Amino acid sequence: MKNIIDQIKVVEGSLNSAVPEGRIQDVWDNHRFNMKLVNPANKRKFNVIVVGSGLAGGAAAATMGELGYNVQCFFYQDSARRAHSVAAQGGINAAKNYQNDGDSIFRLFYDTVKGGDYRSREANVYRLAQVSNNIIDQCVAQGVPFAREYGGALDNRSFGGAQVSRTFYARGQTGQQLLLGAYQALSRQAAAGSVKLYPRTEMLDLIVINGQARGIVTRNMVTGEIKSYLADAVVLATGGYGNLYYLSTNAMGCNVTASWRAYKRGAFFANPCYVQIHPTCIPPAGEHQSKLTLMSESLRNDGRIWVPRNPNDTRKANDIPEAERYYYLEEKYPSFGNLVPRDVASRNAKTVVDEGHGVGELKNGVYLDFAESIGRLGAHIIKERYGNLFDMYTSITGEDPYKVPMRIYPAIHYTMGGTWVDYNLQTTIPGLFSIGEANFSDHGANRLGASALMQGLADGYFVIPYTMGNYLAQAKSEKVDTNHPAVREAEAGVNERMKKLLSINGKRSVSSFHRELGRVIWDNVGMARTDAGLRTALKRIPEIRAEFWENVRVPGSADDLNQSLEMAGRVVDFLEFGEVMALDALHRAESCGGHFREESQTEEGEALRDDENFAYTAAWEYAGEGKMPILNKEPLTFEYVKLTQRSYK
Repeated sequence: MKNIIDQIKVVEGSLNSAVPEGRIQDVWDNHRFNMKLVNPANKRKFNVIVVGSGLAGGAAAATMGELGYNVQCFFYQDSARRAHSVAAQGGINAAKNYQNDGDSIFRLFYDTVKGGDYRSREANVYRLAQVSNNIIDQCVAQGVPFAREYGGALDNRSFGGAQVSRTFYARGQTGQQLLLGAYQALSRQAAAGSVKLYPRTEMLDLIVINGQARGIVTRNMVTGEIKSYLADAVVLATGGYGNLYYLSTNAMGCNVTASWRAYKRGAFFANPCYVQIHPTCIPPAGEHQSKLTLMSESLRNDGRIWVPRNPNDTRKANDIPEAERYYYLEEKYPSFGNLVPRDVASRNAKTVVDEGHGVGELKNGVYLDFAESIGRLGAHIIKERYGNLFDMYTSITGEDPYKVPMRIYPAIHYTMGGTWVDYNLQTTIPGLFSIGEANFSDHGANRLGASALMQGLADGYFVIPYTMGNYLAQAKSEKVDTNHPAVREAEAGVNERMKKLLSINGKRSVSSFHRELGRVIWDNVGMARTDAGLRTALKRIPEIRAEFWENVRVPGSADDLNQSLEMAGRVVDFLEFGEVMALDALHRAESCGGHFREESQTEEGEALRDDENFAYTAAWEYAGEGKMPILNKEPLTFEYVKLTQRSYK
C-alpha cells in the first residue's frame, strides 16, 4: 500500500475536450451555428434513450421529443415527477441582474469558477452562465411559480459564494416546482407519442457495439424481467453518488450504478473525490438513522450561525447571552459572513464542533438562529420565505425554530465528480452522453448553492438537444437488434450477477454492509482527509467487499419485486466505486474546494491548492477486474479567470 501512487499509470494527452477556438463569449454561439443539423423529416428516424427523469433527464427527453426524435425515458421511480430533483429547496441561479446590483454573465461565470476553487473547465462554465437567463424565461413560460416582489417582478435572494442576489426561488420548494415544469413538458410529449416512459425500470448495463453506445440492459423492478433496449444514442441523467456515504441528504434510491456500469464499458470517471458537503443539514439523532435532511442554504440569508464561545457549554441557546456567543463565520469572514461557500462553511462547522463547541444533546451541531431577523422583519416575513422549511424542521426535531435556533451540521449532499464529458457533453464512448449531476463538467471542486438546478436544466433544455443532433448527423451506425452478441453478453452478465447475489445466503443484511462502507468513507474521505486515512480506506474497502460476496443475505427471488436485490446491486457498485474515489483523493495531494487534505492548508486553515502539480481534471479509466485504473489528465487552463488563492474575508 505504501507505494500505491507509484503504481498508477498516468496518460497525458488522451482527452479531447472539443472546446472550439475563439473568444469564450462567442464560442457557444459559433459552435451552435457550425454544428451539423438533422432535418425535421429525418429526426423521427433516430431513437434516443434517456436514463433518468429529473431536471436534466426530463428536460432532455421532453426537448428532444418535441424536436421530433423518438425518445425512450427510463427511471426507477413510479413517476417521473418523483425524481430526486424534487428535493432541491433554495433556488436556481441566473445572471438576469434584476436587482441591479452588479451581476452579469461574466460575474456568474467568475463566481462559479472561483467557487469551484479553479478546478473546472472555463468554456463549460461560461456557457452555463450564458444559458442561465434562458432557463428562467423557459420556466416562467411553463408557469413555474417563482417568488415575486410586491410589484409583480421576479424576486431574488443571495446564496453562498456571491455578493449579488441572483437566485430565483419558489419558497423552499424550488426543485419541486421546476421539476413539475419539466414533467408537464415531458407528459405532453408522452401524450403526443414522441416520448415513451418506462417507470420502475432500472438500467443495469450499457450496450456498446463497434465502439458506440447503442442501448441499455434494464430490469423491470415490479416483474423482474430483464430486457434490452436499443437506440442510436444514450443519455445518462442519473444524478450523483452521495449515497456512497450511507448517511446523506440523498433519497435512499440514489446510486452510482448507471455511471459505474458505463465506466466499466469504457466511459472515464472524472474527479470522484469531489463531493459537496452541505453546511445546513439536521444533525443525526442517533446511531440507527439511515437518512439526513437538508435545510436549504437560503436560510443563511436570514439566519445567523453561532456556537457557545465557551467549550462544553450545556445551557439552552436562549439562556446564553450575546457576549458569550461565537458567530464564527461573521468574525472570520467579514466580507461574506454567513454566506461563504458551502465548503468553507462546512469546514468551519466541523472545526468548532471538534473543539468542543457543539450544541444539542449529542453535541454534534451548531446553531442557525433567526431571532434577529424575526425581530427586524417580523415572523410573518420569515414564514413567507421559509415557512415549509420551518414546518419540516419542527416535524423532524420537535423544536420550533421561530422560538429556538435550528441545529445544523454538514452532511454529504451533491457530487461534483462524475462521468467525464467533453464540451458536447459526450463521454469517451461515442454516442454516450452524460448530463446534470451525472457528469463532472461545471462545478470544479465545490458547487455554489443554487447551481445544481441551473446545470440540470441548462444541459437538458439548451445543450444536449444541439449536441445530440450534431452527433446523429455524423454517426454511421449499423442496424442492430437484440440478437446481437454484444446484447446477449450484457444480458448474461446482468443475470449472472443477480444469480450470484441471491445464492450467497449469508448472515448479514445488505444495509449493514452499506452502513459499514459509509462509515469508512465518511471517516476517511469526508470533510477532512489525510494520507494515512485514505490509505486506511483503501485497505478496508476491499476487505468489506470480500466479506460482502461471502456473507451477504439477499432474500427473495429475481422474478418479482425485490428491493433487497435492487439495493444489493447498488451496494456492490458502491463497494467498487468507493475504492476509486479514495484512490483519487489520495493521488490529489492538494486541497481544493470540498477536497480538503489536512497536509495542504494555509496558516489560517484554508484549502491550499497546488496549481503547479494538480491543475487538471483526473479522469479514471477502467483497466479490467482487479487491476489499477489508469489516470488520464485533462489540463485546465485559465485565460479569463486568474488563478489566485480563494479569499472570502
